[in-house]
Amino acid sequence: MVTLEEAIRRMTSLPALKFQLKDRGLIKEGMTADIVVFDEVQVKDLSTFDKPHAYSTGFHYVIVNGVLTVDNEKHTGARAGKALYSKN
Repeated sequence: MVTLEEAIRRMTSLPALKFQLKDRGLIKEGMTADIVVFDEVQVKDLSTFDKPHAYSTGFHYVIVNGVLTVDNEKHTGARAGKALYSKN
């Protein structure tokens, strides 16, 4: 069983390190602000085969490139994401 902390590391700083994305993966000064605030007890995937684009619950706030994208579980309409390319 993987701890929550280890799962988060495997989805954030580990791939950022692997793909040499030097401004991502950690929360610290100078890094790109990609942050998710969630309640691990409330997180639930609501998508089904018939409704594959249904939003999940339990994700209270999402900040993408410093822009608030989900505010109190409601999408703000912001689309601040961008494609990332490895420098290899």
